[in-house]
Amino acid sequence: MAAGSSRLGAAMYSQKELASKKRDEFEDILEERRQSSDLRYAMKCYTPVIYKGLSACKPSAIKDSVLQSEQVQYVIKQLSKEMGESTDIIQEEAIEILDEMGHNLHIGAIRFFAFSLSKIFKRLFQKVCVNEEGIQKLQQAIQEHPVVLLPSHRSYIDFLMLSYLLYTYDLALPVIAAGMDFLGMKIVGELLRRSGAFFMRRTFGGNRLYWAVFAEYVKTILRNGYAPIEFFLEGTRSRTAKTLTPKFGLLSIVMEPFFKREVFDTYLVPISISYERILEESLYAYELLGVPKPKESTSGLLKARKILSDNFGSIHVYFGQPVSLRTLASGRIDRCPYRLVPRHLPQRLSEDIQEFVTDVAYKMELLQIENMVLSPWILIASVLLQNLPAIDFELLVEKTLWLKGLTQAFGGFLEWPDNLCANKTVTSSLSLHSNIVSLVNGQVVLNDVRLEDGATEELVFKQALSILMCGAYRNQLLNVFVRPSLVAVALQMTQSFRKEEICSCFIFLRDIFSDEFIFFPGIALKDFEEGCFLLTKCDVIQVTPQEILVTERGNSVAVFLAALFRPFMEGYQIISRFLSKETKEAFTEKQFILGIRNFAFQLLQTGSTQCYEVLSSDLQKNALAAFVRLDVVKKMKTTNGFTYTVNKEAFNKIAKMFDSQIPIRKLVTARL
Repeated sequence: MAAGSSRLGAAMYSQKELASKKRDEFEDILEERRQSSDLRYAMKCYTPVIYKGLSACKPSAIKDSVLQSEQVQYVIKQLSKEMGESTDIIQEEAIEILDEMGHNLHIGAIRFFAFSLSKIFKRLFQKVCVNEEGIQKLQQAIQEHPVVLLPSHRSYIDFLMLSYLLYTYDLALPVIAAGMDFLGMKIVGELLRRSGAFFMRRTFGGNRLYWAVFAEYVKTILRNGYAPIEFFLEGTRSRTAKTLTPKFGLLSIVMEPFFKREVFDTYLVPISISYERILEESLYAYELLGVPKPKESTSGLLKARKILSDNFGSIHVYFGQPVSLRTLASGRIDRCPYRLVPRHLPQRLSEDIQEFVTDVAYKMELLQIENMVLSPWILIASVLLQNLPAIDFELLVEKTLWLKGLTQAFGGFLEWPDNLCANKTVTSSLSLHSNIVSLVNGQVVLNDVRLEDGATEELVFKQALSILMCGAYRNQLLNVFVRPSLVAVALQMTQSFRKEEICSCFIFLRDIFSDEFIFFPGIALKDFEEGCFLLTKCDVIQVTPQEILVTERGNSVAVFLAALFRPFMEGYQIISRFLSKETKEAFTEKQFILGIRNFAFQLLQTGSTQCYEVLSSDLQKNALAAFVRLDVVKKMKTTNGFTYTVNKEAFNKIAKMFDSQIPIRKLVTARL
């Protein structure tokens, strides 16, 4: 299907919307919790309205329905024929899968969590803010059609928070797709199961029985509207606070009943969860630097109790407008082919359906990004990272206020306190993030960052830790700024006024960084036009049919926007240099990560670069994926996984382009 008007992304950006986006107001739900009994709250009368007045279905009845379904019975019989096993043995295996997987939602566990989480959230957070208009729309949607909740994923708190909120507002609690890691946690795993979690393996490894049972389990819950289904499109927590590229498996499963006309419609609800301070921020930075992630365990959870004495600021949860799958598919998807095949027979998704699922996934993630709340600290972190190792406090306030205006002009969802002056707002943010930053003699400094030559490996590691933690907050701004920033980088790289040349460079950069940031497939030109529109609106550039001219007053804005991207540009430059010069034979991803990490450590220790973010395993893996996509690195499947080889001739062209174009310099401006 063409990437033109038929694709969902064509309507993603409207210049009118970009200019004036109205969002719902927030209410702090902890305010009431601080004034009344947590026990009374936990034991309140809980009678949620559910889909078309159905009565709640017992978990055991759902399992029986799945086991007896035509789809699962068909796969059992097929496997019995192929393997020469009796159907009873395979049926037993299916029962074991269901017992391992299935939720066991129980009101007692829900009340226990309601009581415990009230205590915990009041200790951890100053506020938990929710858009109540979004809650009202969700309440209506749950009564009309099956609902799928699609939250952003930045913390383990995410799914606990959503269930807590739905209980607070007397809405039906969701069943939640959770990783098997949690099942290994004694007591906690069973508590999660009893509060609505169902457990899925990270990979199914071609296990047809597991896939059939899992898919039918999800579809049975959805078709009958027993509860909203909740899962994370990103698949895992983002360690960098950038939205991860979506996974399509679960989304295609929940959409299938609609394709097969088993439900009239399905509502998809994008939910944006924004943290002023992320609980796992230091853990993520350690992981990105190669320190293994601690295994989920009950003892680990108990050790984490010390964070209860810390302050993590506010959380904002924005429930987006429920999106009708029927409306999205109208005029786009032909469901007739599904009528030609019995419903219980497994069907491969057609190319049109696959493209549609992909488009819906990206649309949902872009809607999440649109409603992510930006705190003052995100602006402060962005300014600070461009002024290392220190910046005068008054200058930081001045630059933060300047960036506040730019963020609002770009349509960013900024929550800035009305009751505090700028100095107090910045001071308050610095205090909240005192583990990352300090105020010393009127200078704001990033902890452990000195940026000196001849540093030890330990010092480089400490500095990288602080920069990666700070970078995770700047990344949240880049989610909003990515398109105008890429236009600014393209202007810098081409050193040209020619619109066609700048656009070509933008599209090339957009492709390279498509694993770093979320771009809707097939609308690169629209993304370029959006970036140009925002820059024109702020009087940074003027656009003619053939040229893009940077105004004199817009030069500082364009340089700032390009500098936001510097860690990615310079990081990819270092990785391209490593791959073109240091690699001789085929290598695995593990060897690549180890090699580039050692290479980057040497450059940082000698002062040859100040790009500490090149040590991030996330950036390293994304760069490798980009070079594979550009066909300058070949990826080959082997018995033990994958190996990579560098096409030296093709790669040298890419490396030269990065080497010659990276430096951040003053843009060519025209007097207008």
